[in-house]
Amino acid sequence: MRLRDETFDPANRAAYNLYLLAGPSRLYVAAVDVERRKFVALEEYALPAGGVPALAAQHDFLDQRGWNAVRLAVTGRAFTLLPAPLFRPGDEAAALRLHHTPAPTETVRHTTHPGLELVNIFAADAALADWLTATHGATGRLLHHTSALLAGLVHQRGAAAPRRLYLNPGQQELALVVLGQHLEYCNVFPCTTAEDVVYYTILVMQELSLDPDQDEVTIWGELTPDSAVFSLLRTYVRNVRFGSRPSNVQYSYRLNDVFEYRYFDLFSLHFC
Repeated sequence: MRLRDETFDPANRAAYNLYLLAGPSRLYVAAVDVERRKFVALEEYALPAGGVPALAAQHDFLDQRGWNAVRLAVTGRAFTLLPAPLFRPGDEAAALRLHHTPAPTETVRHTTHPGLELVNIFAADAALADWLTATHGATGRLLHHTSALLAGLVHQRGAAAPRRLYLNPGQQELALVVLGQHLEYCNVFPCTTAEDVVYYTILVMQELSLDPDQDEVTIWGELTPDSAVFSLLRTYVRNVRFGSRPSNVQYSYRLNDVFEYRYFDLFSLHFC
């Protein structure tokens, strides 16, 4: 998929932010016009054997410097959230090791969330991190996709929003977030079937005393209204609805045919 507004000019990269979301087998790309706060490009690619660096070498702008800002989010379960007062720079690997043992090919990074008073510590492919630094320098920033998801939810909800469960199915995984006055839960589970999605959704609702017959669940991600995931979920959870795109930004008309609930974490990189 490659959608580009006629006003998008990759030769004038300083006018745009570039957002990338790297999954295990796909790369999602978005560009936003900084002055107009408008998404003017949305693209999706299958990753070749060499991953993002190999794809970027064949792309017309991914390996070009000069963007206003570049944010690259990685998916996966190799992350943990710490209360900000407990975090000490330099302790990232030790904190993450309680949940994930970094491989020799991984690097450990962190992202702060001042509004939530949290720090997201995560592992990412070292070659990908090196490519980001070598290609985009100081304008490049590496994050975990849950950071984008949380930033988008906080932006979307408003201060007085009720306690609610949010789902974001991705490539063979499911991110679940429960937000009330504070973040109550955030985790990523491996999911390959619709039954997996329902199982983890009900499990989290039970653990956090949410009622499948009463409490509303909002879902974004890679699915369709007639998908097995959505159909089965509605069998067990009465009030399921699709989420919308992040607000207070504009979207090119070229994106009109894209489901509103797709690419929420990619678009939410705008608020990181």
